[in-house]
Amino acid sequence: MSARQPLLVIAAGGTGGHMFPAQSLAEAMLRRGWRVKLSTDPRGARYTGGFPHSVEIEQVASATFARGGIFNKLVAPFHILGGVLGATFRMMRDKPDVVVGFGGYPTIPALSAAMILRRPRMIHEQNGVLGRVNKLFAKRVDKVLCGTWPTALPEGVEGTHVGNPVRLAVHERAGAGYIPPGDYPMSILVIGGSQGARILSDVVPPAIANLPMDVLRNIRVSHQARDEDGERVATLYAENGIDADVQPFFRDVPARMSEAQLVISRAGASSVADISVIGRPAILIPFAAATEDHQAANAKGLAKAGGAIVIPESRLEVEALSEQIASVLTNPDGALQMSQAALSVGMPDAAQALADITEELARSRQP
Repeated sequence: MSARQPLLVIAAGGTGGHMFPAQSLAEAMLRRGWRVKLSTDPRGARYTGGFPHSVEIEQVASATFARGGIFNKLVAPFHILGGVLGATFRMMRDKPDVVVGFGGYPTIPALSAAMILRRPRMIHEQNGVLGRVNKLFAKRVDKVLCGTWPTALPEGVEGTHVGNPVRLAVHERAGAGYIPPGDYPMSILVIGGSQGARILSDVVPPAIANLPMDVLRNIRVSHQARDEDGERVATLYAENGIDADVQPFFRDVPARMSEAQLVISRAGASSVADISVIGRPAILIPFAAATEDHQAANAKGLAKAGGAIVIPESRLEVEALSEQIASVLTNPDGALQMSQAALSVGMPDAAQALADITEELARSRQP
């Protein structure tokens, strides 16, 4: 490797599902002495608060064909082309040693520029089904890394299972001691991606309120709800005498998860990874509108191991959910087994595996 400090360009955007694994790779590569640049869009930039300060953040022109009216769809290609040209000029100047894409439309400019300039490049797919952008580049990169296994891949594409990297704050709580439910204060953590979180706000509070009184009197809840739902969710908990902290976004999810007896969550790849690395019983409700039902694919491994109960969104009703919550919180031995089962599928060293492959790719492409 040359004497200069090697440079990694990470491209990710849109959601925490792409940004959290990107953050964990950035943390690992900085500790190995690399420079790290993050290429993202304004939506992704909302998640950069947790990134180390030494990561250089560039916002790129990108666009999506999936949202907006006809005008937006017409101008989207020009936005993307502008982003690709800008990324190409920056890469000609910076000469990154490796470019890693984590998905989302902001990945297009960086990976396209890496293709044009023949820089070493790879993608990491968090879900059990390739996202639109990763599918586009799967045959045009040096490596395809998979967070969920098995991942449905295009014909002729080989994937390497590395797991989903978790942030340092999650890694620090890997395998944190689990206190099984009992006749003492118990904590439930409710988290859902910003998309489709409303149904959790509609069903979870009444389901918890419906628990037997000898369980309910010990319950405290941390519930992540969208801004527009927050007030009614907090009111419903308060009216039922439930101690609840309702916020649109928890910056300390790893700490809250490590203190929880039960996690109720969507089956986003990052959430599933956090649950399995920390090791907590979970009730997963896959987001029905997720592309190609990828959240159902994400939930399979954890459910098969016995670490999670999966309730399809079409069957999510107050009584059914209440029964499942009670089945965990009134069975300490079963809850402990679920926490151990979750740990059995956790991959706490995924970030290090991804960092190793990044360095290998840089070495293999050196002149």
